Amino acid sequence: MSDKQVSVVREGRGEERPHPIMLAIAGDSGTGKTTLTAGLVQALGRDRITSVAADDYHRYDREERKGLPFTPLHPKCNYIDIMEQHLQCLALGQPILKPIYDHDTGQLGRPEYVEPREFVIVEGLLPLHTKVARACFDITVYLDPPEEIRIAWKLNRDTKKRGYTQEQVRAELEKREPESAEFIRPQRAFADIVVRFAPIESRGETPADPLSAYLLLRPTISHPDLTNILGDDVGEAMHMSLRRDDDGKPVDSVHIHSYADREDTRKVEQAIWDELGVEEPVPESLGRIDSDTRDEPLALTQLILLYHLIQAKGAIGAR
Repeated sequence: MSDKQVSVVREGRGEERPHPIMLAIAGDSGTGKTTLTAGLVQALGRDRITSVAADDYHRYDREERKGLPFTPLHPKCNYIDIMEQHLQCLALGQPILKPIYDHDTGQLGRPEYVEPREFVIVEGLLPLHTKVARACFDITVYLDPPEEIRIAWKLNRDTKKRGYTQEQVRAELEKREPESAEFIRPQRAFADIVVRFAPIESRGETPADPLSAYLLLRPTISHPDLTNILGDDVGEAMHMSLRRDDDGKPVDSVHIHSYADREDTRKVEQAIWDELGVEEPVPESLGRIDSDTRDEPLALTQLILLYHLIQAKGAIGAR
């Protein structure tokens, strides 16, 4: 199907044709896609949400890629057409036989049978690369940390979990940069929400300090009404303002600073949650880095995404 056909079919969803709510989280390697996704899966429960890694559609294993003139960021290194087919199936409530790429070993594995549940999250390098893929999603997100932060995260992950040396990681980053600029970053323009975790430079913070969250909320979907929840005083730990995006269009900009007090964030969380009108309490798992560490900017970011998932589900039920 074309992107317009996919959109038309998905618009016909209702109780008679229960299709899942589809969320895309796109971004370069090492931007925190998996961390953000894991929090949403834990909050909703694995019985209600299906998580799919778009990077599983790599054509070649790590050894084969050594002799290629392009990297995993290039569409030629991925089965984009198969990914499109599978996204259409999932969006229409149908199961897929998904390929597997093991990031730890760099090898291709046995395909996995995947059934869509109420919600489907697809995270990876290229989930928003084509019109057909984009048409499959109800909500689209792009993670956009400063390059200094991303490089630090990637160095930490790839050296500790994937067996690379720092020199190998830096060499790979340099090799990937042209393709990152050509294929990954342009997806930012198609995101309903752009998320940026970064230090507050005006306070003298560095990447070593706890990071704040900055969310651009584009008017492409209906966002929670934060005007009565967050003020526009930039001196407050949480505030909201109207700004111009890269394309010159106005967007709402939400700032959640790392020093936000837990009592204040709790009130904001509850106010956002009350808009949904659900009986369940705000999930306590939001913002968890580990069992002992909670990150307030991450928690509120995950909550806003959770809001969109539940709101979209309710809208389909209403139709």
